[in-house]
Amino acid sequence: MQSIAVLFYFYLMKSLYIIRHAKSNQSFLGNDFERPLNDRGLRDAPEMAIRLKNRVPKIDAFISSPAVRAKTTAFLFATEYNVLSNQVVLVSALYHADVETFYKTILALPDKLNSVAFFSHNPGITYFVNDCNCGASIDNMPTCGVFALTMNTKTWKEFGTAKKELLFFDYPKAI
Repeated sequence: MQSIAVLFYFYLMKSLYIIRHAKSNQSFLGNDFERPLNDRGLRDAPEMAIRLKNRVPKIDAFISSPAVRAKTTAFLFATEYNVLSNQVVLVSALYHADVETFYKTILALPDKLNSVAFFSHNPGITYFVNDCNCGASIDNMPTCGVFALTMNTKTWKEFGTAKKELLFFDYPKAI
């Protein structure tokens, strides 16, 4: 009987993993959209993916800004979860998204997804996590930082009004 209660509880929960892209190459001379990860970013992303998977063994969807540094970070996380890169959903609006864009993207998620990882950029990602009213705030979302929330709801359309709780906040230099 207890296992039925646990299953019912998780059916009513949604989890969101908000991830800033890993460290990018600041000396890149091309346009900002095409900026790749630097060596540190290429090391941090797989390590953070492993740390996330140790806490959260299954994520239903990976959604990313299509900018090179964000989608590369998403692909590296997806690889750790045995998800093919062509299964990572690229959403143009997440490139330098503002708070409202994050909400619109979340509200449009299909309810069959219970856990979703978002990959995006600062400053919008910092503003968004602080707007979530989960009892925590941060000054700056570090590169490759993971801000994990859970909501007591069965539909993403209730995200804006649902009570949110911080599960954890992790980033490469947190060790």
